[in-house]
Amino acid sequence: MAQERIRRITFEKTLASARQTMVFSEIAKLAIDSFRTAKVRFVLTALGMVIGTASVILVVAISATGRQYILSQIQGIGTNLVELEYAGGGSGAVTNIQSDFLTFEDEHLIDEEVPSVADSSVVLEMHQNISIDGVVREILVLGVEPHYRQVRNLVTLAGRFFDEEDQTAHSKVADVTEPFARAMFGSSAEAIGRTFQINGIPFTIIGTFRERVETFGETEIADQTILIPYSVGRYFSGTDNVKEMYFSIRDQGDVEEAARQIVSVVRNDGRHQPTSVYQTQTMTALITLAGQVVNALTAMLLLVSGVTLAVGGVGIMNIMLATVRSRTREIGIRKALGATSREIKLQFLMEAVFVSLFGGLIGAAIGLGIPFSIRFFTSYRAPVSGWSAVIGLIASATVGVVFGTLPANRAASMDPIESLRYE
Repeated sequence: MAQERIRRITFEKTLASARQTMVFSEIAKLAIDSFRTAKVRFVLTALGMVIGTASVILVVAISATGRQYILSQIQGIGTNLVELEYAGGGSGAVTNIQSDFLTFEDEHLIDEEVPSVADSSVVLEMHQNISIDGVVREILVLGVEPHYRQVRNLVTLAGRFFDEEDQTAHSKVADVTEPFARAMFGSSAEAIGRTFQINGIPFTIIGTFRERVETFGETEIADQTILIPYSVGRYFSGTDNVKEMYFSIRDQGDVEEAARQIVSVVRNDGRHQPTSVYQTQTMTALITLAGQVVNALTAMLLLVSGVTLAVGGVGIMNIMLATVRSRTREIGIRKALGATSREIKLQFLMEAVFVSLFGGLIGAAIGLGIPFSIRFFTSYRAPVSGWSAVIGLIASATVGVVFGTLPANRAASMDPIESLRYE
């Protein structure tokens, strides 16, 4: 008896499943047939979802492009860069007679004590009067080391950057910015090999340079700047003291730890006062801030895209309500022939989802097609996210379910007798 009862229950479940599958297939076929009879209305209804889904994908692509551009700009400055500077204090903080500046020896000690440091350079800042076209101007002169070019990620436009041999030999050579070369000699190429004087001492220009990216004034390099070997520049200042120095770290992940170690070495080397203040600056905070800005803009644009999807959903709901009203007699006939309220509700809900998914698929194709077209027709590799298409389609289906529920419930709740009387 027990076995017969189990077999009967299993048979009934199988039969019920088959009926449900058949009913679901029939409902899907009815939904598709209704679209075939009203193609224009179907396409216009789906238009809102096309725009909404495409905008979601394009927003993600635009935000990824913006993030990529910002990071490339920061990398042009140097993501592994650590700047160490003297911020004040020391034995002369009260008398203002003596300041506890950094020294050339501090740099060498840091190079030895901090293993993550790849390259480094001190920066000795001076302002010298130089004659340009008969007009004497105060020009920024920086005494730096040969590794300054790598540390600060400079681009050599013409000639070369001075090297260790120039540094050791105290060569009177200089690398100048492009604006200075144009002002003095007309162009970068014409400036190579030409001479000018600093305090009556002739210097030969061996190269012109620029920063790799625009830093908008957030740099020690001015528009017109002269770089000379530190071994020569220290004779103009008469001291080994420097206010700042730069370090390039081997691994970007070690930048913050290296910055802490650098400050620790300076404070504990025994040559500086305990009250002196030395601080470091890195690109990590700037990278974090840039990421937060991009995320905020992305969230705002996604909200705008969400409004577009909601507007498309309202359009679907209005069209489906009108569809339910125009097909009142059809609903009454289906109910009279045995269709349940659940089947009627599922039919109209499925129609709403089909409309939204159709629009979502077209929108996804457009949203992905634009970045791929940029890749195909230009050299720029526009970022494309497959997940944005998946999210867009899920959002489209969700909109169809949410905004299709009211028309489906209204169709399911109709009285079959009243529906058959509807003209």
